[in-house]
Amino acid sequence: MKVAIIPARGGSKRIPRKNIKSFAGQPMIAYAIRAAIDSKLFDKIIVSTDDIEIASIAKANGAEIPFMRSSELADDHTPTVPVIADAIQTLQKQGLTPEYVCCIYPCVPFILANDLILAYELIKKLSSGYCYPVTEFPSVIQRALRLFPDGKIQPINPQNEWVRTQDLETTYFDAGQFYWGGVSSWLNGLGLQSHGSGLVIPQWRVVDIDTNEDWLRAELVYKSLFQE
Repeated sequence: MKVAIIPARGGSKRIPRKNIKSFAGQPMIAYAIRAAIDSKLFDKIIVSTDDIEIASIAKANGAEIPFMRSSELADDHTPTVPVIADAIQTLQKQGLTPEYVCCIYPCVPFILANDLILAYELIKKLSSGYCYPVTEFPSVIQRALRLFPDGKIQPINPQNEWVRTQDLETTYFDAGQFYWGGVSSWLNGLGLQSHGSGLVIPQWRVVDIDTNEDWLRAELVYKSLFQE
């Protein structure tokens, strides 16, 4: 059994009501739900939330709300893994026995159903704890600089100052869209990065939406690519 769990708490601080705010004409969470539906992978698509309005909008867009998340797991500091583990345990108490669970974040307008499919195939092939999308850093991190209060800068890795960028290792970062994991990985609290495998996706489909400026930029890019 494969289950998608979308964690969507109601207390977003930087962008109020972020998970259900209208993005390019749809509630933000609708993009995550639609990708899960279009992938045709999941027996259940569940939203874990502490918020009645989010639950209602998620249900209207095709997700299930078989339980409400406790307030103890809905603050600013709760990591992803305990939230998903709690959801799995709640489902097990309800008689469901998922084998693989995919945590899909609620604010991912550039997510593709095919990425969910490819990452599922990869986690089964590699037998890793988790699999999730990654993308290349836009610049070589080995040539990163440290800025001091007086305006002076210094290489963080001085040994790389004269190394050609093409001779340095390509590095990647977590795209922050979704995480496939075996149930045991979630329940045992394995770290996402230290027990993961990566599906490489292009940089243009990776956006962090943490401020109103981020939101506006992402919406403009989305409309120019998908609506015009």
